[in-house]
Amino acid sequence: MTNVAPKTNTTRSPSTVESRRSSIDLSRRDLTLDIARVFCVLLVVAIHLMMVGVGFDADGRLVAQSPSESPLGTQPWFAGVTWAGQIMPLFFVVGGFASITAWRSTVRRGGTPADYVRNRVLRLAQPALPLYLFYAVVIGAATIAAIAPELLSLAVQGAASPLWFLAAYTLCQSMVPTMVGLHTRAPRRTLASLLLGAVIVDSLRLATGIDEIGLANLFFVWLFAQQLGFWYADGWFATRRRWHLVLIAAASYAALLPLTFSGSYPFDMLTNLNPPTVPLIALAVAQACVLRLLRPALALLMNTHAARAVVSIVGSRLMTVYLWHLPILLIITGASLLIPGAAPTPGSAAWWWSRPVLYIVVLLAVFALSFLVGRWEAPREITATPPGGIVALAAVLSFIPSFLVLEFFMNLTLAIVGSMLLAVSVLMLGRWRTHATALD
Repeated sequence: MTNVAPKTNTTRSPSTVESRRSSIDLSRRDLTLDIARVFCVLLVVAIHLMMVGVGFDADGRLVAQSPSESPLGTQPWFAGVTWAGQIMPLFFVVGGFASITAWRSTVRRGGTPADYVRNRVLRLAQPALPLYLFYAVVIGAATIAAIAPELLSLAVQGAASPLWFLAAYTLCQSMVPTMVGLHTRAPRRTLASLLLGAVIVDSLRLATGIDEIGLANLFFVWLFAQQLGFWYADGWFATRRRWHLVLIAAASYAALLPLTFSGSYPFDMLTNLNPPTVPLIALAVAQACVLRLLRPALALLMNTHAARAVVSIVGSRLMTVYLWHLPILLIITGASLLIPGAAPTPGSAAWWWSRPVLYIVVLLAVFALSFLVGRWEAPREITATPPGGIVALAAVLSFIPSFLVLEFFMNLTLAIVGSMLLAVSVLMLGRWRTHATALD
């Protein structure tokens, strides 16, 4: 990804001194953002691993807990930890950095908004298609086999829960050409308008008690976070003094106190995720500042061969890791039920000690799976870009399946309908091949 360096002057700013200390040139690819993206996905995997409570109790009875009843979800300290562990706002900030640089690269090559949106939407829809087909086959087979509906529903809903991201990210990526234009003409006004929109949506939701109103914040909250990535790419955070960034981050976290202690929002930031709420905007600002503050340390880390190897291996498979880690986790967990002693009681000492081992096993399994489904992350262009109207329609068709899963949870009907809509979207957009990662 190409960074847009801030305007220079004759004075030696803190960012100038910092860039001289680091061997990573910000005018080229900023590897610190690559490692931030990889960290976000790997942390999501770790959190989900501790929220799947399946095993046998002391009497040999099967225990299958929902996420809220899981060993992690019931810890008294868990809600507080989510103030740092809820890193999806950071992911959208980093995505915004990649998006604006990719869009500007497209413009320099003479590309159009349709070219950009086609590329980005296809790189999200295509990896999702085999997953939806997988759910259609598995849920259909389980239904025919008359597997306990309650257990099947719990497993499928949990495994498909990360799909909300595809709806939100598809929406944000489709809006990039428009939002970059607004950012170029009126960056402050655009950011303020998105914040105001999010506040209005939350106010209406809280006043009416209709949670569905909050779905409008898929637009305002996540576009705000993406817009911060535009500011990051343009060097705004790089030109702030470190104490400025610390103060902004502290103020953002402090803003969460009245929002949560007043009872308007849950203290648990994971609960604030769907529908997205104003506290996530505060987190996005804080995390963008923290990312910049950590940049010198991340730059040193990315100068090591080990870190670059991890980022290269995981980064080229990010969509596969994100989309498939929960299905793989549940398959492995199900298989462990057949092995004596391999499925300890959720929350027991043996269960907690098994998490690091299971984490490695899941990542290895996803890595192996990537050789089969990972090629869907790198499609190949064989036709010219369709007209803008066709691209827009395909983007809508790609958005609908994951939005429906977000609202109604995965089931056989949504798996089939989602497979059909994604297949049509992919066929409309054509097949591409690129060396960039799917979550750039």
